[in-house]
Amino acid sequence: MAETTAAAKVKSIFIYPIKSCRGISVSQAPLAPTGFRWDRQWLVVNSKGRAYTQRVEPKLALVQVELPNEAFSEGWRPTKSSYLVIRAPGMDELKVPLSKPSEIADGVSVWEWSGSAFDEGKEASKWFSDYIGKPSRLVRFNEVTETRVVDPNYVHGHKTMFADGYPFLLLSQESLDALNKLLKEPLPINRFRPNILVDGCEPFSEDLWKEIKINKFTFQGVKLCSRCKVPTINQETAIPSSESEPTVTLSKFRSDKVLRPTKKQQGKVYFGQNMVCMDSVADGKGMMIKVGDPVYVHKVVRSCADAPA
Repeated sequence: MAETTAAAKVKSIFIYPIKSCRGISVSQAPLAPTGFRWDRQWLVVNSKGRAYTQRVEPKLALVQVELPNEAFSEGWRPTKSSYLVIRAPGMDELKVPLSKPSEIADGVSVWEWSGSAFDEGKEASKWFSDYIGKPSRLVRFNEVTETRVVDPNYVHGHKTMFADGYPFLLLSQESLDALNKLLKEPLPINRFRPNILVDGCEPFSEDLWKEIKINKFTFQGVKLCSRCKVPTINQETAIPSSESEPTVTLSKFRSDKVLRPTKKQQGKVYFGQNMVCMDSVADGKGMMIKVGDPVYVHKVVRSCADAPA
């Protein structure tokens, strides 16, 4: 049943232009067919074209990324003087032109997907090779020739760039607050890397959101987000928790054993909801989510056991 009063509102929006590098908090973000515009459009790969992530290279957490402020405006197009600016401790600033590069890198892979991507060239390659200490390249998703589909076991007809698997990750402030009450040291939201942070709802109510509306856009909750080791990595120092927190605490009340006792046990912990946008958002007018937008809940599942995971 559709609610007429908002269940929550958008508190923060985060974009992660380079996979596994630091995010950008923005007041508004344009929607694209693959998620928010600019999200996970770039990827750092090794000499074999495989994705580097914080799971293996936690130093990526310290790589700061900046886009022009106007990049988050409706219909903005890069000019010759538009850059992705990249900074990291001990490194000179790297400026990557936002105009599409001409070089192509073949054999790029991230999880189940492999294909070709734009290669951002020698200067970017040297910068990341020096920073990580291993041969590296910076590549950019090529939407013209490549499509990376979302897992059809969960939803059909959606695509993403270099995100782990889904266009959007939504989490509530209340869920983070509930977790932090159980931790010796409270954690900031950047440990969990959501795209949309909402507040004003009950803790973990997002688990049950099958269909919601943000602004005028319909989103479908397609899979509870199972968490890897990245939330254990301090995003300010790149040092993993010696006590494997928050995974240890999450396993006590957010594991499949607790939430989904009758389902197949995979030894996973869940925090947040993976989502897709059900509307066609290809270069249309007003295709924007803003901080402060109300969140209306239209359909829910009865329990976590009924939610896909």
